[in-house]
Amino acid sequence: MIYTQGDSTLFSIPNTVLGREMLLVSRIARTATNIGYGGEQTNESVVRWERQGDRILLRTVSYLNVADSTLPISKAVRAANFEPIIASLPIAAYNGDTTAVIVDVTKLYASDVTLLGLERGRKEQYQVRRLDDSRSFISSARSYPTNIEVRSVLTYDAGRPPSNQETGTITLEMAHSMVLLPAVPMQARLYDERVGFFRLDQVDYGRDVQRAETRRYITRWRLEPKDTAAFLRGELVEPVKPIVYYIDPATPMKWRPFLKQGVEDWNRAFAEAGFKNAIIAKDPPTAEEDPEFSPEDARYSVIRYFPSDIENAYGPSVVDPRSGEILESDIGWYHNVMNLLRNWYLIQTAAVNPAARGVQFADSIMGQLIRFVSAHEVGHTLGLPHNMKASSSYPTDSLRSASFTRAMGTAPSIMDYARFNYVAQPGDTGVALMPGIGLYDKYAIRWGYRPIPAATSPDAEEPTLDQWILAHADDRIYRFGDPSSIDPTSQTEDLSDDGIKAGTYGIANLKRILPQLPTWSFEAGQPYSQLQELYLQVLTQWGRYMGHVTTIVGGVEWTRRAQGQPGAPYSIVPKARQQAAVQFLAAEAFATPTWMINRDILSRIEHAGTVERIRARQVGVLNNLLEPRRLQRLVESQATLGADGYSIGELFGDVHRAVWGELKAGKAIDPYRRNLQRGHLERLKYLMKEELPPIPAEFARFVTVTGVTVAQSDIRAFARGELEDIKREAAAAAPTSTDRATRLHLRDVVARVDAILDPEE
Repeated sequence: MIYTQGDSTLFSIPNTVLGREMLLVSRIARTATNIGYGGEQTNESVVRWERQGDRILLRTVSYLNVADSTLPISKAVRAANFEPIIASLPIAAYNGDTTAVIVDVTKLYASDVTLLGLERGRKEQYQVRRLDDSRSFISSARSYPTNIEVRSVLTYDAGRPPSNQETGTITLEMAHSMVLLPAVPMQARLYDERVGFFRLDQVDYGRDVQRAETRRYITRWRLEPKDTAAFLRGELVEPVKPIVYYIDPATPMKWRPFLKQGVEDWNRAFAEAGFKNAIIAKDPPTAEEDPEFSPEDARYSVIRYFPSDIENAYGPSVVDPRSGEILESDIGWYHNVMNLLRNWYLIQTAAVNPAARGVQFADSIMGQLIRFVSAHEVGHTLGLPHNMKASSSYPTDSLRSASFTRAMGTAPSIMDYARFNYVAQPGDTGVALMPGIGLYDKYAIRWGYRPIPAATSPDAEEPTLDQWILAHADDRIYRFGDPSSIDPTSQTEDLSDDGIKAGTYGIANLKRILPQLPTWSFEAGQPYSQLQELYLQVLTQWGRYMGHVTTIVGGVEWTRRAQGQPGAPYSIVPKARQQAAVQFLAAEAFATPTWMINRDILSRIEHAGTVERIRARQVGVLNNLLEPRRLQRLVESQATLGADGYSIGELFGDVHRAVWGELKAGKAIDPYRRNLQRGHLERLKYLMKEELPPIPAEFARFVTVTGVTVAQSDIRAFARGELEDIKREAAAAAPTSTDRATRLHLRDVVARVDAILDPEE
């Protein structure tokens, strides 16, 4: 119960709730410009109300280290994880039969408590000096059967507020949900890296093993069959409690049906887990239907609509840290994601798709794009991370087949960043252009959600879960992979099993699209900003193709396998494949991409900038190719495979021929190539002089990197040799060149190499 006395807010906390664990979720409800967005989550913590004499303590609870409470070691674990006290509040009164205590929580919610207000990072960013108690207060408080919802207005004095700077003030309204965790935790399901799920980690000191064992559990909703007998007969059954998403009342009406379709598309996957009507999307209730409905209420999962120019959407979830049960989720949908979708769809499909040829799409087209992103973000809230390996399971030319793509989509998982079909060429009639809920998605939902009634513990489920994986172990469609800069089969924004072939098709389409941009972006009386944006998007897409192919060089494919499965998890990309990748880069990046230099477009969007733009893109590809960690993998490949491995020396030789070919041919060197050659010298200088910075600790667990100490590796020896070769060839070519710019450039090259190899003291 909640009571109000003047400006004070009091909680009546039943004795039955004291000691119970609750999930505290804080969100921004209302804010000024540039201070987050309404609905943005700022904190998620497990808390517990405890009585200590005549006071009530609010403590945070951690489940990072655990042990069964019946075991002796549990006492040591608890002692080593002493729970911080957020607040200590005096008992103000008791209810009539002393079954509840009454405490004044006004200062808890209206003072500077980090968990309940502006995060530490934003305080530092905005130079917050203090919270002003006189301008901070609880604006509303409501209690429900299993949760308490409190809103508080907080006002800070700040040296650098992001808006209304002349006031020196930041004011925002926070929404806090305190929700009772289930009395009986859901049975957890063990995580397996071969199937993509978000996870929680616990160090379980109660295990009978001779080490501190980390147990990992997937995050998922609690879905239980309403009719167990029917489920066991193999019938589709409804869950006891379906997953329900509400559409934010702020969402434009015309987009609501598409957002809802993106939610309910997942029922096709849940059918594989034995459920029907497992996930439902609903319009928000009207004030008459439910006057207490609020998107900030933790009882409701909501697709929040943000009035923002950010081109994005995201799908977080609130998880019970004891079991991995997803309790609630609010998907963030930014208004300007539609511009991102327009750019992707036009640049990637307009060569074959008349519906994408314009700055404003028909609502039916934009609606389908919204549906696609909605389904992707809902997938995250079901526990599924990105699966960047999925798209690499399809043969490239299959993406040009109408029958294949209409049956299979453009990737077997909507959780890949597979976007739209840039492989399809003019004449590929009827080909599908985007992915949907695919075979991998259905497999993953089945693996994570299908009940195993006979198993009464996570360990008892493990043999069945393993068999479900092994049943598809030899099929690439069912493989999982995180985003990777090392594995060419697990990249973002790519399609198919052959990045070289797909990139070749993609560039052919870009060459078709670019000359049409003045027509497709035409808006009478408007400036050329849309033309400029789309032109730069073409170049960005080209850069994606270059990145996909570059990853092949020094690439190592990782196929997640458990012990006992045939085959090793890691395999080096074959030498011939790596050489073909460098040849592709030589043709499409190091040879000046003159098709980008379209005067009809450039004369409308800028007075100058083409030479510098081409330089930046060519040199960017070169720098990525000659990245120290990639070079170290080539050193290791040669050490492991001998002549069968693509070596650093062979890469340097191939790059030399691609970048400096004019020297032996005696040709004049144009401005674009001169810039590229100077960029090559700068990269070699970097390899000679610099060490890689360490990966920040907060990111280290999320990335896989190749360790290298450049100064003690082969890299500098080969960089020195390359510089010496360039100097010798440039010195020999300079006197014979009849082109003055080329002659001066080559003299400068010699001087630059001397400065790198023999710097002045």
